[in-house]
Amino acid sequence: MKIIQQGAEAKIIESNKFVIKDRIPKGYRIKELDEKIRKRRTRSETKLLEKASKIINSPKPIESREIYKIKMPMIEGEKLSEHLDNFSLEKQKEVCKKMGENIAKLHDSHIIHGDLTTSNMILQKKKLKGKFDKENLDCLYFLDFGLGFISHKIEDMAVDLYLLREALEAKHFKNWETLLKEVIKTYKVSEKSKLVLKQLEKVEKRGRYKDKY
Repeated sequence: MKIIQQGAEAKIIESNKFVIKDRIPKGYRIKELDEKIRKRRTRSETKLLEKASKIINSPKPIESREIYKIKMPMIEGEKLSEHLDNFSLEKQKEVCKKMGENIAKLHDSHIIHGDLTTSNMILQKKKLKGKFDKENLDCLYFLDFGLGFISHKIEDMAVDLYLLREALEAKHFKNWETLLKEVIKTYKVSEKSKLVLKQLEKVEKRGRYKDKY
């Protein structure tokens, strides 16, 4: 077992081709309250992952009696935040089309990811004869639903997209506008896309206004 990531809320542990998300205790909280919060958040994220894994590529939790931990299969591939800029522009656009399709499916199922950044996406290479084929990067996985929730609100869906917009601009600034357009193109398959994109414009205006002050 080894810790592969340590965050404020949880540590991510790799163990025998599995990943365990372990929500860590918070010493500044009353013990009973801390246990209640960690238990609730773990249960909520597990349910979101179970639901999401049925409609898009995301790790399906493995049944466990642990109340603060989520055990999932290890997803092999390339973290998009580290590798997207290394692809050709055409490949980047192709990946972002998949991104938009997946977000549309989540939103049509009322799932708000809550942290749509390329750090929470892995591009898995298609296997051919037991090996990875570099020309077939065709499986995009969404990870970490720790900030996710269920919502029917158009505003929440628009904010979800706005977070991705900010992430693309900050991390992949060279082509971010082009990439966002590709996301939006395929997001339009969502039955709510017109309302969400209209609301996104309002959210973007609020963001620009906030940046001035």
